[in-house]
Amino acid sequence: MTTEFLGDRKKALEESFFARENAKLLERLKVEKSTHEAREALAKASGIESDAILEKLCALSINADTWTAVSIAPLVEVAWADGKIDEAERQAVLSSAEANGIASGSPGYGLLESWLAHRPDGRLLEVWGAFIVGLCAELGESERESLKNQILGPARSIAEATGGFLGLGSKVSNEEEVILAELAKAFET
Repeated sequence: MTTEFLGDRKKALEESFFARENAKLLERLKVEKSTHEAREALAKASGIESDAILEKLCALSINADTWTAVSIAPLVEVAWADGKIDEAERQAVLSSAEANGIASGSPGYGLLESWLAHRPDGRLLEVWGAFIVGLCAELGESERESLKNQILGPARSIAEATGGFLGLGSKVSNEEEVILAELAKAFET
């Protein structure tokens, strides 16, 4: 009887132990899947292909939604550089956003349309710059340069979308150059 009792308890103890271990393993799998999905979503939203940069961004809790704000703020600032947005700039900003994974109808796209209709608070560039400075402090030089190109390339394209006279001369205005230089400073350490 004692052997039977101990055998039942032993079995219950083993089942309890393995149930807890299985639960831990399942939880770890869920976290890994969630992390992988978040990384994939960030890669899609940002267009960043570097695994090292994506891993660092995810480790810093930057996700696809955060990236949307990081990537569109420079576009908006450049578009508003001269105090107004013309239709060509508006279309260039929206096209650039869509090309960089910000789909029409998404919350990020809605925010962008709002910022194109009404100039955002003047602190946007300041907050964006502080965020980029903090982010760059976590990245290596080549990663920082890659991120800079990823963000400032589309901003320069917006600046070049209009301007010049009859297609001649520089398409980037002095005001836009000032904003582009200010954006670039955030990536310097």
